[in-house]
Amino acid sequence: MLQIRENPGNQTVVFQVRVQPRASRDEVAGEMDGALKVRLQAPAVEGRANEALIEFLATLLKRPKAAVRISSGERSRLKRVEISGIGRNDILSLLAQDA
Repeated sequence: MLQIRENPGNQTVVFQVRVQPRASRDEVAGEMDGALKVRLQAPAVEGRANEALIEFLATLLKRPKAAVRISSGERSRLKRVEISGIGRNDILSLLAQDA
């Protein structure tokens, strides 16, 4: 089960993302060990995969890129992502689209 922490005070959600760089296409690939698994075409070099993740999630959730922030794990495949202006159900809908 995807673990999502919602903070209604400042309208943010925090959850973990497992990134697979150098994939054949950008996509949400389900859930893995409590984290959203995202496959990205960008390589994990010079922060390109991080930028691609921010852009990909912002596009999927129809939020500006400034609303998506990697709060920890910049140099790891497992990242904690904070997104403002959305709720828990918006994140869960990403998994429903994957099914």
